[in-house]
Amino acid sequence: MAQEIERKFLVQHETWRTLAEGRYYCQGYIPTQGKQTVRVRIIGEQGYLTLKGPTAGLSRLEFEYDIPLVDAQTMLRELCQTPLIEKYRYRIPLDDVVWEVDDFLGENQGLILAEVELTHAEQRVVVPSWIGEEVTGDPRYYNSNLVKHPFKDWS
Repeated sequence: MAQEIERKFLVQHETWRTLAEGRYYCQGYIPTQGKQTVRVRIIGEQGYLTLKGPTAGLSRLEFEYDIPLVDAQTMLRELCQTPLIEKYRYRIPLDDVVWEVDDFLGENQGLILAEVELTHAEQRVVVPSWIGEEVTGDPRYYNSNLVKHPFKDWS
């Protein structure tokens, strides 16, 4: 069983951009009836299917599987809600964790979020100077909700 434990933050300035190169991500969400999410993602030439359970505190169950690129492309086109989530992701190792900074494109352009995955919910991390407000518990910042309520529509 896989457990995802993460914290999410707004990014407050651009100094992080010199720390890593970004990779383009395109992802979408297949509608579900509960609090679970089914995500289809393409990174480069590889497709992924991810199943996530409901969030409880900082954690939730997460299962991710490689799938053929053509299957991921078809699922994104035919099964996922729109708009799709497009972003560049930057992986920045600092101390004993890796910060993932997402610079969103399209309907969510202007939003920049940083996530850090933890090994346990009480793990302490050194927060870099370019990190701003923590938004871990705010559902507006979940990628699956950015499909339904894109950042460009926020007041």
